Amino acid sequence: MQLTAYTKEFKYNLQLAAPVMLGMLGHTFVSFIDNIMVGQLGTAELAAVSLGNSFMFVAMSLGIGFSTAITPLVAEADAANDFIQGKSSFKHGLFLCTIIGVLLFLMVFFAKPLMYFMQQPKEVVELAIPYLDLVAVSLIPLVIFQAFKQFSDGLSMTKYPMYATLLGNVVNVILNYVLIFGKFGFPELGIVGAAYGTLASRVIMIWYLWFLLKSKDKSKAYVTHIKFFVLNKLMLRKLLNLGAPSAMQMFFEVAIFTAAIWLSGLLGKNPQAANQIALNLSSMTFMVATGLSVAAMIRVGNQKGLKAYHELRRIAFSLFVLGTLFAIGFALLFFAFHSQLPKIYVDFDDVENFIDNREVVGIASKLLVAAAIFQISDSIQVLVLGALRGLQDVKIPTIITFISYWLVGFPISWFLGKAHAYGSFGIWLGLLAGLTTAAILLYIRFNYLTRRLIKEQV
Repeated sequence: MQLTAYTKEFKYNLQLAAPVMLGMLGHTFVSFIDNIMVGQLGTAELAAVSLGNSFMFVAMSLGIGFSTAITPLVAEADAANDFIQGKSSFKHGLFLCTIIGVLLFLMVFFAKPLMYFMQQPKEVVELAIPYLDLVAVSLIPLVIFQAFKQFSDGLSMTKYPMYATLLGNVVNVILNYVLIFGKFGFPELGIVGAAYGTLASRVIMIWYLWFLLKSKDKSKAYVTHIKFFVLNKLMLRKLLNLGAPSAMQMFFEVAIFTAAIWLSGLLGKNPQAANQIALNLSSMTFMVATGLSVAAMIRVGNQKGLKAYHELRRIAFSLFVLGTLFAIGFALLFFAFHSQLPKIYVDFDDVENFIDNREVVGIASKLLVAAAIFQISDSIQVLVLGALRGLQDVKIPTIITFISYWLVGFPISWFLGKAHAYGSFGIWLGLLAGLTTAAILLYIRFNYLTRRLIKEQV
């Protein structure tokens, strides 16, 4: 097939993916600003936010991963003009996401004592616990927002979650500035102020997205007059069958990056702070791939509803090509500026912490080299995973992600990440190995399934 068969889809793919990318980049940019603000307080504070967020990332992966089950079901119903099925998918997804949000909050809240048994720096743990108390509550509105977002994505209305996310980000940045540093007469709360900002912004995001969807003709009937407790067991089971494996896929990936935070903590507060910097920068580029992954899930879901499997495969490959081009660009960016980018996060005018800050920047610059290398494999694995979710194929990909991250990636991070081996860089070599394995195996799975669907249709 000629390259133009793929490139002609780029414009529509970007139109669909751009709002998701911008919304998620905006969210990650707030994390970037948070880290810069907290970094001004000291490396221990930056490490504490990293440690606290490591628990949050694990919980968020389960909630966000589960919510992705809503998108392909709504996209398939939308393509078939089946309003009843679409509303049922959304309502039951919203119900399950609300329950999951509460359970995840309780899980994180009662998991805090684990920090003392993880051999993390004591000063970091003592700063992290009050931060985590508050930020854990924000899991409830976050997962509920995800239900609305995934529904909106399923209707190809991807710009409205972006608007809500951007509003939440503005609120978050303002509140963080005011509460972390005690501006305009507010108390100086340090990193706890960042937790208040996060909680308030997530509540506002839900309200604003619901308001937008209620105002649009295409979505109004879906998000109003919801009989929340009138439930259908078959639809609940369908969402659970799709959502649980999707949650585990995201959990396996996020958990290995969380393990990298904990393994960095064994090396000390400075390696942990450096890991946070590299993780924050690489997560910003990952959001572009995630936006394209959502587009893959929507477009593949639509083509599945139409049973147009040749088109499905062509469209999916157009997204894979586009994602790879972006990844190559980001890889070159990280290679070119790996020494300069980490300097944004620390204050070199701080004489008291100058030695710590210099060490953090030195470690982080090496980690960005590893991050540059895994840009392509990270992009491919999340794009193919999105396409597989669009096909509603979730069980085998879950096994693939477990093998890739925990039987391949984690052992390498563990062995090479010790202080007498390669330290922080060794941890990230394990991440590279896991992502590359996942990209190869998931692509093989997608190629096999789509060829089989085309063959069965002939």
